[in-house]
Amino acid sequence: MTEPQVFSPDGRPRARALGIAPAGRPGAWNAITDVPGVEVGYVTLISGEGPLRVGEGPVRTGVTAVLARGRAGVGRPCAAGRYALNGNGEMTGTAWIDEVGQLSTPVTISNTHAVGACHTGSVRWINTTHPAIAREWLLPVCAETWDGYLNDINGEHVTPEIVARALDSARSGPLAEGSVGGGTGMNCYAFKGGSGTASRLVELGETTYTVGVFVQANFGSRRELTIGGRRVGLELEVENPMESTPLHHDSPAAPGGAGSIIALVATDAPLDPLQCTAMARRVPFGLARSGTTGSLFSGDLFLAFSTANDHPSDTAFPRTATPELITSTRMPWNRMDSLYAAVVEAVEESVLNALVVNTDMVGRDGHRSPALPHDALRELLKNR
Repeated sequence: MTEPQVFSPDGRPRARALGIAPAGRPGAWNAITDVPGVEVGYVTLISGEGPLRVGEGPVRTGVTAVLARGRAGVGRPCAAGRYALNGNGEMTGTAWIDEVGQLSTPVTISNTHAVGACHTGSVRWINTTHPAIAREWLLPVCAETWDGYLNDINGEHVTPEIVARALDSARSGPLAEGSVGGGTGMNCYAFKGGSGTASRLVELGETTYTVGVFVQANFGSRRELTIGGRRVGLELEVENPMESTPLHHDSPAAPGGAGSIIALVATDAPLDPLQCTAMARRVPFGLARSGTTGSLFSGDLFLAFSTANDHPSDTAFPRTATPELITSTRMPWNRMDSLYAAVVEAVEESVLNALVVNTDMVGRDGHRSPALPHDALRELLKNR
């Protein structure tokens, strides 16, 4: 069996390199890209330091693009479903997913005030790269978490052109994690957070399926952080500036646990939209293993999709090009439990990777987000 990737492409240790290995068997890259066809692209924007000057910086943000069938497969729908644990956030395009149970556009993730740029950028990119699809109508999925503690969030640094660059950069293979793409300016459990991913292999009969997860982790209060069942957030002696530094000179610090998390779940197991929704509903169990209790000020939005049953869209015009009947295959409901477990395990590890593959970051107005300390964490977990 091939050992899963324990270091990021730039050589940084992931959770498994520290001996932290949640249950289950990962794929070769231990990433959402282990699901065949899935591609991920990033643009990371880091510039400036010192006092906040809106429109000038400091900039600590970016864009993540996830394409379920890769850049060549845009417009070919995947069965999809979503779940909102807490609605203090945004994920566009989900009303249409609720209606037809299909995802056929890329998913982009950035900061809260960049949703409009992501939407416009996605439409422009599809119009350029897949003009036949753009002649119909487009309802891209654009999701966000808040990076205003570190980033000039009102500076409009994410533009449609930046979004197109992220989409153009999408590739399969091992993924960078931590402070990259949309996760650049994010915090998790009052440590430096951001982008994280993991996967699990699931054997059902004679077939092995893959479940992959990608998270943009920007949630949780320091006191909640739990790793391997131990509440390490209470024991790690690391400064906690995020929960004590006023956001502005005339306002208090952000409440503990404020932020948000976006989670994408991909699989090549043949699922229908209701089963995808059921997969999305399992994400909170993985998050809970890391300690969160779900703050009111955290938008927690999850989307799951299946890349099986690849066929042309049945919602497009003209209707004359669509067969009278469409046949698809799905898992029996009584075979879903192994896939549910894979979601929970991969979500937990994705959050851990977002925390572990990281370094300290200083952003606007000198706001600091400390990295999770590897050596101290190893010491705490020795005798668990």
